Amino acid sequence: MEPVQIFHNPSCSKSRGALQILEERGVDANVVRYLDAPPDRATLERILDAIDDDASALVRTGDDKFKAAGLTKADVQTRDQVIDVLLAHPEVMERPVVFVGDRAVIARPSERVLELLD
Repeated sequence: MEPVQIFHNPSCSKSRGALQILEERGVDANVVRYLDAPPDRATLERILDAIDDDASALVRTGDDKFKAAGLTKADVQTRDQVIDVLLAHPEVMERPVVFVGDRAVIARPSERVLELLD
């Protein structure tokens, strides 16, 4: 199997759920606790290249931390805006992001991780 990587937040139930699905299937994943080691520009570009969603899907625009930062949906309309916001505020990154090789999904719901395993 290709290398598996999960951008994980242990306080998030969806992130824990995706990790559990991987573990139940015996998948050895590289767990990146992105709040402890925030992604750099190249990593964010890699994520955005790999997901099928719009760039803005990678930002938790409904999160209280997003609003507390003074951000609005107008601040994350373009790919470059999304990257700039996530570099400054990694805590508003949508999670989990799961990679298998060069393919990735935002695993919300957690079962979306199965799209990469089948």
